[in-house]
Amino acid sequence: MKLHPALWFEARENQKVLCLLCPHKCMLNEGQIGICRVRQNYEGKLNTLIYGQLSSLHLDPIEKKPLYHFFPGKSVLSIGSVGCNLRCTFCQNCEISQVEVQDSTFLKEYSPVAIASISGLSVNNIGVAFTYNEPAIWYEFIQDVSLILKSRGMKTIMVTNGFINPEPLIGFTGFIDAFSVDLKGFTEQFYKKILKGSLAPVLQSLEIIRKAGRHLEVVNLVIPGLNDDPVHFESMTHWMADHLGKETILHLSAYYPKYLSEEPPTPSSTLMKFKDIALKYLDFVYVGNLPNELNNTYCPDCGQLLISRLGYKVLKHGINEFGSCLNCKKLAFQNF
Repeated sequence: MKLHPALWFEARENQKVLCLLCPHKCMLNEGQIGICRVRQNYEGKLNTLIYGQLSSLHLDPIEKKPLYHFFPGKSVLSIGSVGCNLRCTFCQNCEISQVEVQDSTFLKEYSPVAIASISGLSVNNIGVAFTYNEPAIWYEFIQDVSLILKSRGMKTIMVTNGFINPEPLIGFTGFIDAFSVDLKGFTEQFYKKILKGSLAPVLQSLEIIRKAGRHLEVVNLVIPGLNDDPVHFESMTHWMADHLGKETILHLSAYYPKYLSEEPPTPSSTLMKFKDIALKYLDFVYVGNLPNELNNTYCPDCGQLLISRLGYKVLKHGINEFGSCLNCKKLAFQNF
């Protein structure tokens, strides 16, 4: 394993270090690795074990992130590594997020310049999305890649669980253009028991991203018996409208059994019910894993069909080149 100097830590007595990247705030003895499995104390300094180490590299439709209101119809180079700072029992990417670095023989090394160069090979590509595993724990590499991309006029995207401390997140907002944040539930009990984390820091992260003026879309994976209480869900969407704005985009996703979770798949009726609840508070609500018309975009003011989606094929209808409705002139897309 290669070591690379890490940011966001404090040196303590007796060669200990306190990691300040996420709310776990791991206090690490010499040689010890944090909960994320990728940040290690070496000789009294914090190091990352995954700088430039990629588990995945694909050119994807941007809608796959999912981002529906950030340059729709474009592509993005998606990259990921290994590790995560949460322990979701239902993890959908457990093969890379819930593994040790030393056991990940499939990792390939890339430099920031190489990633930036690859991202420029496709004409339709807008930049790079940091995704697949939790990108927050990849801070140093993301920063170096992003600064090169920004100098070339390209975009950066972060698909994250939002379990990040405020100071590093503010750092991210300096070089990340768009965030897709998993708001996995709306009770502290769920976050503590099922994810081994906490809800409050995630809500704070959402507010920081919104205040920073970065593009934000929220994803909620609905899991039967774990986070599908309609009362809690309505409280969540009400909170989103009050704290993030009713224009905030929400994606509802169906769960399928994976990793340590054996709950049955999400019924389509639950997703439809939750969509109706969310639309009482939010302008844009989408449902994944169900018929495609549920992923179309309509003008929240006049109901005009703006964009239809067939799988990942995007067709633009009643919308102009600036992202506004042709019928009533309502601005529906800030990044078009």
